[in-house]
Amino acid sequence: MMAEAAHLRLALAQIDPTVGDVDGNVELAKHWIERAAEAGAQLVVLPELCVSGYPPEDLLLRGDFLTAVREGVDEIAAAVEGIVAVVGFAERAEREYARFHDPIIDPPLPPAHNSVALLADGEVRGTYRKIHLPNYGVFDERRYFEPGREAANFDVDGAIVGLTICEDLWVPGSPETEEADCGAHLIVNSSASPYHRRKIAAREAMLAGRARDVGAAVALCNTVGGQDELVFDGSSVVIAPDGTILARGRQFERELLICDLLLPALGEPSGDGAAAARSRQAHVPVLAELRSGANPSGHLEPDLAEPLGEEAEVYAALTLGLRDYVEKNRFEHVVVALSGGIDSALVVMLAVDALGRDRVTAVVMPSPYSRPESQSDAHAIAANLDIEAIEMPIEGPMRAYEQSLAPSFEGTEPGIAEENIQARIRGNLVMALSNKFGWLVLTTGNKSEMSVGYATLYGDMAGGLAVIKDVFKTLVYRLVAWRNETDGRELVPASVLERPPSAELRADQKDEDSLPPYDVLDRILEGYVERDRGPDELVAEGLPAEVVREVLRLVDRAEYKRRQAPPSIRVSTKAFGRDRRLPITNRFGSMRPLAR
Repeated sequence: MMAEAAHLRLALAQIDPTVGDVDGNVELAKHWIERAAEAGAQLVVLPELCVSGYPPEDLLLRGDFLTAVREGVDEIAAAVEGIVAVVGFAERAEREYARFHDPIIDPPLPPAHNSVALLADGEVRGTYRKIHLPNYGVFDERRYFEPGREAANFDVDGAIVGLTICEDLWVPGSPETEEADCGAHLIVNSSASPYHRRKIAAREAMLAGRARDVGAAVALCNTVGGQDELVFDGSSVVIAPDGTILARGRQFERELLICDLLLPALGEPSGDGAAAARSRQAHVPVLAELRSGANPSGHLEPDLAEPLGEEAEVYAALTLGLRDYVEKNRFEHVVVALSGGIDSALVVMLAVDALGRDRVTAVVMPSPYSRPESQSDAHAIAANLDIEAIEMPIEGPMRAYEQSLAPSFEGTEPGIAEENIQARIRGNLVMALSNKFGWLVLTTGNKSEMSVGYATLYGDMAGGLAVIKDVFKTLVYRLVAWRNETDGRELVPASVLERPPSAELRADQKDEDSLPPYDVLDRILEGYVERDRGPDELVAEGLPAEVVREVLRLVDRAEYKRRQAPPSIRVSTKAFGRDRRLPITNRFGSMRPLAR
């Protein structure tokens, strides 16, 4: 006689841990597990490495850190009652070194496993170790982690559940196929999947494909929040064996996503032909047979959050990344150099939306080359956002610099040196405010400018966080227009969006005096920087050959500047810093002749 189907109330806790704050993360985990238990959930899944925070990087090389993480897991386990919890943590890799192991000559072995602990009845009842370790893009997991070797299932209230961690599901095949072959009709995934544009839809499509491939439901719990350059979007999801989305968490928000599932009993197929397609020869250990003690009543309708549009999604990512960078690094206030241009307008709006108007100060620093309309727009933006605006004219410091440099500059024509002095004066002023009051300086350069070096070292690059360094100029315009539209009024005056962009460092200066039009420039940069296209490939896409050559030359020459820029918030598939790592001393790329 075939067993009855298993009812399972599943909770996915997309929480926002802080790297290194083990005590705080433990309390966070306990709180959300308790919330899940109060909601009648039998099983709750928390994100990857949530006890340590993700990514902990070289903290993993410290034995005391790994000890603290393990003690944290035990503390969480002791508080688990009436529910089963899956919690991500960094597990020390215990091993015996060879007698003659020389740590100087022999390469160091990874110190840890990327693991999840299975918690129930006040104890750690089992551990699963991540098998597939990503080592591309922003990931460097093979530096720190030893891969796991075995898939793992567990039984909770009669439901067979398979365990995976993040990349395990991005790579098709094992462990999820083995787990499904050995009876799992739900595969849970504890994840820390960083955001970039269009990532969420691609991730859901991948998960739907995995569910169909293995004939099992798939549930991914993703972390949320900002960690240095990275932003995690949440967007946890539960997917049926046929690829249908059953529940979806909100983007960029903490949430407890609950979904009631009816799972086939052990041994029953979960889709047409599923039983015949499986060999049933794989062996997957059952870590534990657990009884949650929960007795969920009624049926809860799961949340099925609507995905955000592209501009809303990017804006939310930047806002969350900015907020968490400020809060987790314990800054109380931020300061922005507000020029009346489009870039600083976007940054100051993001700051107000992230932190509130009382925690944002704008500094307007006009020079003799500043247009009256720009200054008027700068003050209008500050007034519209209801933030403090300090005006500091820089003509006096400019004249002092001119006098000091006059003997050395005698006989030369004014040029870029004099222009950059203005930017450096402004950088000095905002950094003085930072030093005096402890404010974090937000820089305003966009990705188009940073790509080609259209920025001044120790000037407009001076600060603590480059908020839009991964946002191309054309997208900056779209984000400002979208934000105006959502507010139903011109937070940023239309004149800012319509006026030709300019650094205003000399009379009648325009960006297009030095750069191609931004729609052309951004197409070249998107190909070269984000898709690693060479000059011939870009020309073949219809871009003008000589413009391509000049832009690539500028990008290559500016690598040394980007190494000295503040960290940014990653929203693209390839950001400067963690993602794109090229040598400063480099004669490849723009030095090569175009094909004829």
